[in-house]
Amino acid sequence: MSDEYDLESGPDPATFAAAQSEPDIDEAADDPVYAVGVGPGNLEYLTPRGERAIREADVVVGFSTVVEFVAECTDADLLTCGYEDEAEALAEFAERVANGESGTAVAMGDPNHSGYQFVGKVQDAVEREDPEIPVRVIPGISSLQVAASRARTPKEDSEFVTLHKSGDLEADMERLASAVGQRHLLVLPRPYDVMPGDVAEFLLEHDADPNLEALVLEKLTHDDERVYRFTLGELVEHAGGDGKAETPFSDLVVLAVRREVEIE
Repeated sequence: MSDEYDLESGPDPATFAAAQSEPDIDEAADDPVYAVGVGPGNLEYLTPRGERAIREADVVVGFSTVVEFVAECTDADLLTCGYEDEAEALAEFAERVANGESGTAVAMGDPNHSGYQFVGKVQDAVEREDPEIPVRVIPGISSLQVAASRARTPKEDSEFVTLHKSGDLEADMERLASAVGQRHLLVLPRPYDVMPGDVAEFLLEHDADPNLEALVLEKLTHDDERVYRFTLGELVEHAGGDGKAETPFSDLVVLAVRREVEIE
């Protein structure tokens, strides 16, 4: 991946992360860097394998809001960041693992559901320092899995789309429009410019049935979990705006739009 990337024109770090499969496990290879999905924020949903990778690390890197959830699980040096200083934190992380420290990067949920941009950035930073160090993903429990349970939308009957990423969303939105009414929809909105109401508005503009059931599932597994129940026609009232104050929902939401199910 080039030194600079523009998520509007590429290359997308998610594409870099998915360019090829992980190498086979080789006991003789350098110790890997782990990219761990920490689950939806409740430590009861952190897998034992993910917990061990965090606990045994010398250095852990991730966004501040993610690292806070797992800080009590480890004595590692914690490198926290936001979008503005993400590159600097990952560069320091990569330098330290190249110098022999064990490293784990943490992301919310499961990286395979909405975290490949972060995985790509971790992998790029590590490869710059030492291309022989593999990056291995340890899956987590995703809020999508919890939402599918709450909404009773089996994954095999659902269309999953993540909008929780930087860059153009046109192709993702078109996938939703093509599937609505035929399959359940499970959607990770993008705070705060493409929130549940905005998705509902887009679907209705593409001839979706306004009577379809729409659930906004917020802060799943947390003590203040909420499930808001609408029709698409009702949810569209919350469309518009691009800031936190302009939506009734938090940034920790999943939108489920149920298709009609006939019981024979």
